[in-house]
Amino acid sequence: MVDKFLYGRRALVVEDEMLILIMIEDMLGDLGCKSVTSAATVDKALALIEAQAFDVALLDVNLDGNDSHPVADALSAHGVPFVYATGNTGHNLRDGYAGRPVLKKPFKFEDLVAILTRLKLAPTG
Repeated sequence: MVDKFLYGRRALVVEDEMLILIMIEDMLGDLGCKSVTSAATVDKALALIEAQAFDVALLDVNLDGNDSHPVADALSAHGVPFVYATGNTGHNLRDGYAGRPVLKKPFKFEDLVAILTRLKLAPTG
């Protein structure tokens, strides 16, 4: 069973919609994350990525009208596996990220579990 398969992991959620953020935080907590840190802007997300280590991230494609490409670049540079979460129908993913998993909002708990299990997460310990 995948219950608590994120046990002990540190997650970053980059999301500008408060209700969606709360839902994602709850879901990640139910999966066992030891910490879920959030950012609503590109600048805040970049500062967090520089200051902390994360095991996994969920990244909204559009943050209050700004694309999140700089955050994707920073996550990749730090070796953090991430999933795009978007409500946009045309995903608007930049070259080099078209193969990234995309979670279509709104989504259910099972959808989140399915997409996160596809990531190659490093062992914790």
